[in-house]
Amino acid sequence: MSARPIPFPQTVPLGAPLGERPREVFRHLVEAFLTSGEPVGSRTLSQRLPLTLSPASIRNVMADLEMMGLLYAPHTSAGRVPTERGLRLFVDGLLEIGELAPDERIAIEARIIGSGRGIEDVLTQATQSLAGLSRCAGLVVTAKQDSALKHVEFVAVRPGKALVIMVSEDGQVENRIIDTPPGLPVSALVEASNYLNARLSGRTVDGAREEILTELESERAMLDALTAKVVAEGLATLSRPAAGADDRVLIVRGQSHLLDTVEAQADIERVRTLFEDIERKADLIRLLELAKDGDGVSIFIGSENRLFSLSGSSIVAAPYANAAGKIVGVIGVLGPTRLNYGRIIPMVDHTAKVIGRLLG
Repeated sequence: MSARPIPFPQTVPLGAPLGERPREVFRHLVEAFLTSGEPVGSRTLSQRLPLTLSPASIRNVMADLEMMGLLYAPHTSAGRVPTERGLRLFVDGLLEIGELAPDERIAIEARIIGSGRGIEDVLTQATQSLAGLSRCAGLVVTAKQDSALKHVEFVAVRPGKALVIMVSEDGQVENRIIDTPPGLPVSALVEASNYLNARLSGRTVDGAREEILTELESERAMLDALTAKVVAEGLATLSRPAAGADDRVLIVRGQSHLLDTVEAQADIERVRTLFEDIERKADLIRLLELAKDGDGVSIFIGSENRLFSLSGSSIVAAPYANAAGKIVGVIGVLGPTRLNYGRIIPMVDHTAKVIGRLLG
């Protein structure tokens, strides 16, 4: 998997030995392709290039670039489009990253800041904003947020084992099995349930855990030793993720935008495959997690990653940090490889920074 961080903002140094003429032809061809989505021919390039080159000279340069694996002809027309390798060269070495337009900057900040105090609201609105501005899918990976609890109950299931039933205020129910001391009476489980309900109702386990443990250790709980052990074991179990549970959440918004540029049957098939890729959330989360290691914005292009080997898609993603400076999530844009990278990179970068400020 290739995740190559692109610091922002700057023009990335050229990473391949192209001369001035092929470099200019290649750069203008890719820019024209990213704008139109159509194969680019020598006549189009002759009108765009600052160099004085005949269409015949441009065709010779395009043939050389094709031999290098940077361009290919999608059909029998004279036009060429960049390969994934060519797009990588362009992004890493020739892309000029501009500033975010003031109205886009204001739109991002207004939507995120006005979304409410909950971190999930902030991330959902940020993702929706990116999707709307980019006309692609917006996505974010974040740590799963603990829900406030409504009710906790201990139920004996067999000697030495009890079931802990947790009901959160948002209606989720989760069950865990804990070890219990030998000879524990049923009354002790009832007492442990009442004790935790009085202290956990309306709060998260992490938010109340230290306070309860301190109370147990200072013997202010007025619980017998066996019941105190049940409470302590229950707290320890509730604080751990359930077996097989993923502690990361994927939010995706704006998938419908991916249909906007569908014009041919091949495009429909590609988008269908992409929707299937999005459904494989665990793979998508793992891919986005790679962006956490990048210094700035990371770009994943097409089959560089196994997940997008068939759909031919790209992700532009950036990590965001909490108040302590710890990277806690990744936000980005998902779309076809024909993304407007120069516009979307600063958009993703700015959104990640706004989220970081709000978390601070």
